[in-house]
Amino acid sequence: MKLVVQVKLLPSPEQAVALEATLHACNRAADRASAAAFESGLFSRNDLQKLVYAELKADFGLGAQPVVRTLKKVVDAYTALRAAIRAGTLGRPGCVRRVKAESKPITFRLDAAQPFDDRILSWQHDASTVSIWTTAGRMKHVPFRGNADQLKTLREHRKGETDLVHRNGKWFLVATCEVPEAEQYEPVDWLGVDRGIVNLATTSDGHNHCGRRLGRYRRWQARKRAELQAKNTRSARRRAKRRTKREQRHATHANHKISKEIVAVAQRTGRGIALERLDGIRDRVRPSRDQRAALSSWPFHQLGEHIAYKAQRAGVPLIEVDAAYTSQMCPRCGHTARHNRPTRDSFSCRRCGLAGPADVVAGVNVRNRARSAWVFVNTPVPQGI
Repeated sequence: MKLVVQVKLLPSPEQAVALEATLHACNRAADRASAAAFESGLFSRNDLQKLVYAELKADFGLGAQPVVRTLKKVVDAYTALRAAIRAGTLGRPGCVRRVKAESKPITFRLDAAQPFDDRILSWQHDASTVSIWTTAGRMKHVPFRGNADQLKTLREHRKGETDLVHRNGKWFLVATCEVPEAEQYEPVDWLGVDRGIVNLATTSDGHNHCGRRLGRYRRWQARKRAELQAKNTRSARRRAKRRTKREQRHATHANHKISKEIVAVAQRTGRGIALERLDGIRDRVRPSRDQRAALSSWPFHQLGEHIAYKAQRAGVPLIEVDAAYTSQMCPRCGHTARHNRPTRDSFSCRRCGLAGPADVVAGVNVRNRARSAWVFVNTPVPQGI
């Protein structure tokens, strides 16, 4: 499985100037190549290389391999754009967003990430330094730092390109690693996980990962963004964008913590993890006006992805089950009714009287459905059918 490892680069002031000049040159070259690709309609790397290779080397001071990496970045950007258009994420034909994307060439920020391969960037793990190509020449002994686990993964499993990233005045290297998957074990049972907005994740064991703190943080950020939007100045828009990115990083950190704990519990107890299949949930529900912002920014998909890749890496079995009526069905008698859930937090079966927290009941129902699905999947097919 592919993972990315990010380490912090610690260049001296002179080295930072050289790195910044290199990023700017590569991205100006990418803009030139993107315009040529758009005008000529050539979007394969070989065709584009024949068209602009000599020009980029002469005009921007790039070596042969940086030109190749820059052209690959341009081609990948157009491939991603065509995929987004086919998937409909840019809207229907004729809508403003799609017309804007299709009517002009892709442009790159001066500080946009630039890919490097092993010919123009080499790692010295013992010394914790890298040697990297720049427009000012090869720059050696640039120190980097990172988490011990990340550095171990980087040393043992790095494979492929490394991106040079300049973000908020800091320098990073983002490397691709090919990590072998652990052998999946046969689960003794399942740990059901119910995902929600108020409670981000609730397990069938009754453990609740409350999202109220994250909710308060998001409401506070929303108020601050509203104040900045009311000013509607250039500086206010930049600050609002930075706040949005900070909020996204905060939510990602919370999802990492929750997913790591869930996978650790399942692995320690020899169980698998059962999740609800929530594809298209935003189209199925009709939230009230004051709930729309919370639902649209609900990071349930990211939490599911974190759980999935951590489980895959640890060898923990993962299964997705139907999410219909998990919070309205009684796990003891099977009675399903909307009135079984009189409030958001409570469950009380109208037939047998079973009562408890609604999210825990939903987690138990997810676990029970995983048991049934796993038995069905592993039932041997009779001979002759």
